[in-house]
Amino acid sequence: MNPAEMNGLYFEDIEHVYFIGIGGIGMSALARYFKAQGKSVSGYDKTSTELTNELIDEGMEVHFTDDIHRVSASVRNALFAVHNTLVVFTPAIPKDHQELNYFIDNNFMVKKRSEVLGLITEGSFTIAVAGTHGKTTTSSMIAHILRSAGVNSTAFLGGISKNYHSNLIVSKDDSKKNIFVVEADEYDRSFLTLHPDIAVITSMDADHLDVYGDKKFLEDSYRLFARQLKPGGKLIYKKDLPLGDLDLPHAEYSLTGNGDYSASGIRIDRHRYHFNWNNSSSSIPDLSSEMPGLHNVENAVAAIAAAKQLGISSEKISEAIHSYKGVKRRFDYQFQNEQVVYIDDYAHHPEELRACISSVRELYPGKKITGIFQPHLYSRTRDFAVGFAKSLSLLDALILLDIYPARELPIEGVTSQMIFEKISIPDKIICSKEEVLDELKKRNPDVLLTLGAGDIDQLVSPVRHYLEKKYADV
Repeated sequence: MNPAEMNGLYFEDIEHVYFIGIGGIGMSALARYFKAQGKSVSGYDKTSTELTNELIDEGMEVHFTDDIHRVSASVRNALFAVHNTLVVFTPAIPKDHQELNYFIDNNFMVKKRSEVLGLITEGSFTIAVAGTHGKTTTSSMIAHILRSAGVNSTAFLGGISKNYHSNLIVSKDDSKKNIFVVEADEYDRSFLTLHPDIAVITSMDADHLDVYGDKKFLEDSYRLFARQLKPGGKLIYKKDLPLGDLDLPHAEYSLTGNGDYSASGIRIDRHRYHFNWNNSSSSIPDLSSEMPGLHNVENAVAAIAAAKQLGISSEKISEAIHSYKGVKRRFDYQFQNEQVVYIDDYAHHPEELRACISSVRELYPGKKITGIFQPHLYSRTRDFAVGFAKSLSLLDALILLDIYPARELPIEGVTSQMIFEKISIPDKIICSKEEVLDELKKRNPDVLLTLGAGDIDQLVSPVRHYLEKKYADV
């Protein structure tokens, strides 16, 4: 572990790490990292989920009530634990949280998740992938290429890798130089704690306007992130992003065309994408990926560009792209037979929805596509209602759910109806999560999608089981 100092406390001196919001995808990766380092790890989260259950199974103590007395005595005893305990919290935690304020008031070492991630990686070679969408797939592709090529590496991911069944990939040999792959989160400007050797920026669409206010401030933050490259570092970004004027070593990538890195010869064969990767001096022919959609070909172009900066051979890269299985809840096949295909996807931004639905159209031309979509956040619904409606109108049929509030309180006048009334397709309905299965029983979709970043994932298993039972004797 890096001997990073935090106000006089070294990582190597830490015995206990307590997470407030331990069930978050980024927080749980950090929790798993400290557990792998032999630390005592415990935490709080608002809701029990499949992920928190996994953490408990891995030996972490987790509770779901904001009550300092539920925290183990070894952690909360300020007379002793303050000297060997690190408390990590996510910005989504409200300021009046009792446990958080207890640790602050009693002078514990309290850090945001992003600060801790920055401290862990600051002394090591780091690849950081940022973007309003595409960063989870791209960072997990890079991590898989490195691991497949035998490069000693550790990855903190924003989703569960299907290849490794975790959001953390731990280095195999602590005695060797370790490369970190990090998903750089723009929420709350968290990525500004990172100082990468290679920075990849996949997209800069307007999002998190509850934090940034407008797109320009978001773009300015991405530019600040890019400027945090270490000396001798390299910025790799999607062509046409407003970054070309930065005085930094950089390269552009694109799906096709004039980027420094691009793809060509793209074709679909047996539901796999085949393409060539190109730069100005070389190419890798006939790469094969099971990840659907042109947007994932483009993500692969970026991931390969980063891997090439490390000198990884074309043969190793080709093998890794072929064996890459993707990320849970990113175009995640749940059920398929000759009658129906069911796919679950995390898409929660208009551009992500457009990419997912368009990919389904490419793979299943002529099929009727039914989507179940749960909007995520009142503010995002308010800001992008028109964009959501345009993307969802690419479906043949829509079942629209109520807004998942996550960290937000309701905003007056903001409901799913804002999106619903702007959708152009006639086959559309609003219903509750509890009514979804009954609604599905009235339908016979060719392709079914569940879409969203909230608790719609709780529907995945019931929907899959419903389809398995319905078609058991077919």
